Amino acid sequence: MCGFMIIHRLFDLAKPLIFKLDSEKAHDAVIKHLNFSSRFFPKYQLNSGFNKNGFSVPSRLGLAAGFDKNAKAIEGLFNCGFGFVEIGTVTPKPQQGNSKPRLFRLAQDEAIINRMGFNNDGALTISDRLRKIRSSGQNGIIGVNVGANKETENKIADYALCASSFLDTASYFTINISSPNTTGLRDLQTAQALNQLLSEFLTVAHKNKPIPVFLKISPDQHEYNLEEIIDCVNSFPISGIITTNTTTRRENLVSSYSCEAGGLSGKPLLIASNDVLIKTKKLLKPEKILIGVGGISSAEDVLEKIALGADIIQIYTGFIYQGLRLIEQINRELNKRTFENI
Repeated sequence: MCGFMIIHRLFDLAKPLIFKLDSEKAHDAVIKHLNFSSRFFPKYQLNSGFNKNGFSVPSRLGLAAGFDKNAKAIEGLFNCGFGFVEIGTVTPKPQQGNSKPRLFRLAQDEAIINRMGFNNDGALTISDRLRKIRSSGQNGIIGVNVGANKETENKIADYALCASSFLDTASYFTINISSPNTTGLRDLQTAQALNQLLSEFLTVAHKNKPIPVFLKISPDQHEYNLEEIIDCVNSFPISGIITTNTTTRRENLVSSYSCEAGGLSGKPLLIASNDVLIKTKKLLKPEKILIGVGGISSAEDVLEKIALGADIIQIYTGFIYQGLRLIEQINRELNKRTFENI
């Protein structure tokens, strides 16, 4: 416990300095140094494992995509206490993303707005990096969140093409059709496009062995569209759904950056994300896995999502604002409880 208190104190001291930096520069600096600094973190006891239909994680707490887009801090993130880590979003070709500034802290709202635009090193480079990580002995659960390049003529084809680079390294795939920062991407959530996408993607993802596949959906769904999406998921052999991505809605925000364009994540997203979680749970086949993400800023938020139907959860923005303290609190509360499907 003393080790945790020291780390928390150091974070409290460093946070004002880090938050004085430009948001994206601060993020890049954390990624750059996380593998080294995490060697000194207290080791977590992970007892809240989950296993369903062949998908198994040592803890129900995972890191959502977006934090480590390029798989540069995998070791450090597992040392932080995550049971699974999702990298990306990865696209087939490398791309710079949208123009800067494109990442904004809404500190008063405990939120972030981003319009990054799938900036990443590309599938070939990231898959080579992940292959080296695996060869070093890292056997943790690493998900690969895949997307389409901005200028591609065939967005659906991009997803399968990207997945083909990770067939020997990914623990699971997440299909990201719900980011608001790539023009036309959310159009893939229509039934016709989604059926074609899942069919082509599974042909590749299940080519050698049945790698689990999840679909990440938007919190900005009309209920009719949500039903169409879940009908598609129920009709294909994919593992489940992740609810939810960022939102374009702006409600009851007080921070000066609240009018910036992009996807909003963090505490203000909790209610909308939970609403989609509840609706999805009612419609999704019981054998499918439901991953809850969006708005989590406390262990109580995690327990609420599980009570509403989430099997496992992911965090991101809360981690930015609270650091290891949030991970420790969540793991501690999860370890106290006994859940189904273990």
